[in-house]
Amino acid sequence: MLDRLRALLGPPHVLTGQDAQPHALDWAGEDQGAPLAVLRPGSTAEVSAILKLANDTRTPVVPVAGRTGLTGGTAAPGALLLSLERMKAIREIRPAARVAIVEAGAVLATVHEAVEAHGLIFPLFFGARGSAMIGGVLSTNAGGSNVLRYGNTRDLCLGLEAVLPTGEVVNLMSQLHKDNSGYNLKHLLIGAEGTLGVITAATLRLFPRPRAYATAMVAVPNIGAALALLNRLNEETGRAVEAFEYMPRDYIAAHLNTFPEARAPFDDAYDVNILIEIGATAPRDATPQADGSLPCVSHLQEVLGDALERGDVLDAVVAQNEAQRREMWARREAAAEVCRLHSPYVDNDIAVPLDRMQDMLAQIDAITARFDPGARNLSVAHLGDGNLHFALWPTTRDTAVHHAIHDAVEEAAIALGGSFSAEHGIGTLKKPAMAAHKDPAALSAMRAIKSALDPKGILNPGKVLPDP
Repeated sequence: MLDRLRALLGPPHVLTGQDAQPHALDWAGEDQGAPLAVLRPGSTAEVSAILKLANDTRTPVVPVAGRTGLTGGTAAPGALLLSLERMKAIREIRPAARVAIVEAGAVLATVHEAVEAHGLIFPLFFGARGSAMIGGVLSTNAGGSNVLRYGNTRDLCLGLEAVLPTGEVVNLMSQLHKDNSGYNLKHLLIGAEGTLGVITAATLRLFPRPRAYATAMVAVPNIGAALALLNRLNEETGRAVEAFEYMPRDYIAAHLNTFPEARAPFDDAYDVNILIEIGATAPRDATPQADGSLPCVSHLQEVLGDALERGDVLDAVVAQNEAQRREMWARREAAAEVCRLHSPYVDNDIAVPLDRMQDMLAQIDAITARFDPGARNLSVAHLGDGNLHFALWPTTRDTAVHHAIHDAVEEAAIALGGSFSAEHGIGTLKKPAMAAHKDPAALSAMRAIKSALDPKGILNPGKVLPDP
């Protein structure tokens, strides 16, 4: 079979042994098991031929993009690892229609740069954008910091091209905003983590690039005050708030310890720290005034000033230039690096309704006090969409305690009407949570879909769905 694959792709694009080893490592450098081979197709036709051969021989295939996932979704011991890294073309950018047609191996940051030349943005932003690829972010329905204004990846995609496990190519490359012609297979493939098909290209929605940003670090008394501020800012700006990011006291301290050259956001330390960013697209909000100030920045300062007088805000610093803005963002985007510097650590990716976030954080405090009173809670959150990245530095190396904390946090999120997986997907790590918390009828329907599209079970086997 490997000889047939070499004939199909060319020997340089079928990696085995030591050449394949780097692809077996996940984002954190953990070995996920040696694949049978790493395949690097250069076209959709080659992906189709690979899957036809794999289906005929019942050989498992695991699609992989930028390998920035955190849930073991690309583990491929003994399987063919299908890398889309060569399929990275940006086929077309159509500014008038505000769409970009790109291949699955295009790196997210490269897409950002390409559309920026047209005064547009593809508004999916997170720390790994320099290596994450379009196929991966679609397969996991990635979120990031701008979901508040623009939605998840699912909301940013108009059409797909994909190859089914049998090798059939499905052309769903619509550029339409309205299309009610039967089942929405596009949405079935997005977020399926490569278990139903291999995404090879997509039509992405683009938006006007903000002409100016108003960015600030704000300290508030509690989460309730933060959400009240968010609602007011959205009302005042016509829902132009792009990011509303929560960082607790312990995270700020850990960030300063990790990066000694960094500055504290405020002279005093506060429990609840929020990064706010407003994107101004209207000229009236982004044209400098006579004194050089920007109306959107002045407006944010005015709103925060009123909140300070009422006691709804405890402290605030508004960025006055791009360097200060980048400094604020660097603090938030270092979260994964900061939290993972401590060994061991306990983490989870959960979501709760916005008005239950304060309850969720109180539950975490209670759980920590019960299992490990000295542990440090470094959880950060995309507060505007209810996604909490739970992260804890425990004082014990007892893995039983770690698992107990993890499971208790998960159960607390479910009890508050939330989810055990917000934006990182399921992979292998969250299959136990799927078995414990997902509606049985929903799981049954998912298994039926998987069986119908992949009857031989070759595509990313062992991921997402727990055993019946």
